[in-house]
Amino acid sequence: MTEREIRGQYKALADKIRYHMDKYYNDDAPEISDAEYDALMRELKSMEQEYPYLVTSDSPSRIIGGTTKRTAGINVEHDVPMLSIEDVFSEEEVLSWVHEVREMHPDARFSVEHKIDGLSMSIRYTAGKLTLAETRGDGRVGEDVTVNALVIPDVVQELRGIASDIELRGEVYMSHEDFDRVNERMELSGKKPFANPRNCAAGTLRQLDSSVVRERGLSMFVFNVQRASDPSYMSSHHESLAKLAEAGVKVVPSYLCVTDKEITDAIDAIGEKRGEYPYDIDGAVVKIDQIAYRDDFPAGSKYSAGHIAYKYPPEEKETVIRDIELSVGMTGRINPTAIFDPIRLCGTTVSRATLHNQDFISELGIGLGRTVVVYKSGEIIPKIKEVVSSKNPAGSSVYEIPHVCPVCSHEAVREEDTADIRCTNPSCKAKLTKRIINFVSRDAYDIKGFGDEYIKALIDRKYISDIADIFRLKEHRDELVSDGIIGKEKNTDKLLGIIEESKKNPPERLLCGLSVGNVGRTSARTIMRHFGSFDKLMEASVSELTEVSDVGEITAVSIYDFFHDESIVSLMSELKDLGLNMEAEQAESAGDVFAGRTYVITGDLMHFANRGELVDYIEARGGKVTGSVSKKTYALINNDISSNSGKNKKAKELGIPVISEDDLLREDQA
Repeated sequence: MTEREIRGQYKALADKIRYHMDKYYNDDAPEISDAEYDALMRELKSMEQEYPYLVTSDSPSRIIGGTTKRTAGINVEHDVPMLSIEDVFSEEEVLSWVHEVREMHPDARFSVEHKIDGLSMSIRYTAGKLTLAETRGDGRVGEDVTVNALVIPDVVQELRGIASDIELRGEVYMSHEDFDRVNERMELSGKKPFANPRNCAAGTLRQLDSSVVRERGLSMFVFNVQRASDPSYMSSHHESLAKLAEAGVKVVPSYLCVTDKEITDAIDAIGEKRGEYPYDIDGAVVKIDQIAYRDDFPAGSKYSAGHIAYKYPPEEKETVIRDIELSVGMTGRINPTAIFDPIRLCGTTVSRATLHNQDFISELGIGLGRTVVVYKSGEIIPKIKEVVSSKNPAGSSVYEIPHVCPVCSHEAVREEDTADIRCTNPSCKAKLTKRIINFVSRDAYDIKGFGDEYIKALIDRKYISDIADIFRLKEHRDELVSDGIIGKEKNTDKLLGIIEESKKNPPERLLCGLSVGNVGRTSARTIMRHFGSFDKLMEASVSELTEVSDVGEITAVSIYDFFHDESIVSLMSELKDLGLNMEAEQAESAGDVFAGRTYVITGDLMHFANRGELVDYIEARGGKVTGSVSKKTYALINNDISSNSGKNKKAKELGIPVISEDDLLREDQA
């Protein structure tokens, strides 16, 4: 590679890691698994080792991932920096580090401890009484979360038998039991559940309301003495933890080891039982027991001295498939899902995993009663890795998806050159239900208040058999009120009024709601602006369709075939007769002040009702809007210019200005 290519590759990798750091530490919403993140970091360190001149002081390998967030309390500077622990991924690497320590200190002892998967917090005690609790933040400055810490049962407010000043560091976490309870409440209240206990613990500790912290339930293990006015706490790490335990502090489980075998045995023992603990761990920490020795092994600005963390491979577990459930999608595709004995993975209980299609089932040899290995992709989505063939019960066989629709019992066929088996019945209730749910959704035609349960009930009672029937519901107003499907008169009239008003929706929403293959909301907008009406769109040839920006040949063929289906031609005629808007408004040009500019929008809006209005405003002035920041972006629009969001960071790294709506409006008026 050339020098320029090397620098470009390094920067792209560093930017990617910074983005995922932000998602993990600041948003409590990681998008990749720990294992995937660790692999990216190893790749970065490898490049830095090969090309040392690339390394800067703000390299992801040298900084703490978190930033301080003004949520739970005010920022506070740490008396002792709260740094990370360097990760290794093999026991050989652990022993290599241990041997380095012994070369300088032959009498070194080591503590092997659970690496709790939570978030760090340090607690300051003055004369044995709690005076301050703080999160890690960026390692130098954190947040004051004292009020929230006081309602965590494991946080001791007054140390028994200790009258000196001392600062402790520990890990705040959420037990599996508390996590399940919180998520159950979230689901019952219609809120999105947390992905895992670590995210839930992080979000909870940063709450402004300590009553929420008390209600959800957090726990804490202390794993280190940061500083102490009594020197006896700064001699042996193992002994200091024992003293703290006597003072009523809940300390992290640990093993005191001397030999290599004792260390590896301890790591193995912790790993073998990690599925049995009532909390999540993501590794084992190995520490030099003699605290004074630690400073002889500094690990840099990011990592604390005298520690190393062994990271276990992603968690996998065996379970038995008890059933295979079949569902039917909007296009008639039959979707198989494995139902297996519940197991706990990455902090949540799972009992289902998609089987994709018959090829996937056949290739792995999946069948009822067979034992499979399950893991979590990205530590979120359960997936089946393999079948443990040695445990196949006698007489078991590979599962075959029946060529009969599980909903309507109509014939199902496998499409040529695909792995999909689809129901061929155009009137299949399952296909209709999914199609209608998609049509009324916010990202499609956007009929507000038209919930899934209403749709299912209306289909069951034969009020709806296709999309056009939605707009005929007003003809059955009295029957609907009598049946009480939508509710009493007030609710029924309200929904019917919303449906009637929705007929004015711009035609791109109708195009998006029709579920044409490869046509989403953005492309629907572009297509309708190009053709102006459904009449012209339906008359367009494949070659004319490919003239539309962002429409390739596959999408063009899909659109052409869709609108040349007799049933669709009939449907469009019905919708037109029912008064739906079929023509795009020809917006008057507001000039070309934004011509040649590409904007990205993020955050809350002030002057525009929604993002679509702002997009229209920019496009009417010759500009373009995309979803992600790149070198081609002219400016990022975010009213919170000082935000530390991923898009703001990306823009700043690329030297792209971050502007507010007011800035944009001023540019238009200049």
